[in-house]
Amino acid sequence: MRQRLEKKPDVVLGLATGSTPIGTYRQLISKYNAKEVDFSKVKAFNLDEYYGLDKKHSQSYAYYMENNLFQHINIDKGNTHIPNGTAKDIQKECNRYDQIIKECGGIDFQLLGIGHNGHIGFNEPAEALKISTHLVDLKEETIAANSRFFSKEETIPKQAITMGMRSIFAAKEIVLLASGEDKAQIVAQMLSGKISPKVPASVLQIHQDLTLIVDEAIAKHLHVKGLFEQEI
Repeated sequence: MRQRLEKKPDVVLGLATGSTPIGTYRQLISKYNAKEVDFSKVKAFNLDEYYGLDKKHSQSYAYYMENNLFQHINIDKGNTHIPNGTAKDIQKECNRYDQIIKECGGIDFQLLGIGHNGHIGFNEPAEALKISTHLVDLKEETIAANSRFFSKEETIPKQAITMGMRSIFAAKEIVLLASGEDKAQIVAQMLSGKISPKVPASVLQIHQDLTLIVDEAIAKHLHVKGLFEQEI
């Protein structure tokens, strides 16, 4: 990401949330404080937002991004874009989001995580993947994985607005981060399994510029499966 910033000061970033990208954001903040990077012309688009959560809600992704990155760097807040989780007209909001991405020329660098069921953004396993930004009903396993962030079960969001696969896949460069032994199986399936909408991340097998960064807990399993040529 730093190289992208150096080559193109007005780079368009696609950003992810969750526990895995926090280390990346801390490194970017550190490099900004050291005056090694400048975010003043950067445009940023987040993958998703919980439906029904106000941006000031402590578990909203707007709140997450503000606390984990935006307030610590010199990015223009007018250039930070996150789906509006409280929009009354969902389709209008989805169309608006896609249009802004298009007007910016698409995403240059997309940061991704991966869910236990292979979702990227909140593009959940399905019979067919939706290409545009849309409202999605979260799968039970996704809701369960997110439950640790909410004190009461009834407050856990059951829906989210997510960037569609067209904008994600059209990114010029994608970096997918994964950590934890519990993600090893789905990462292996993503890399070498059948390309299928039932494993949304599997479509990344044919992306023109994909970098996968995993921790040792995952890497050792990938080596055992013969997906890496050398020891990690």
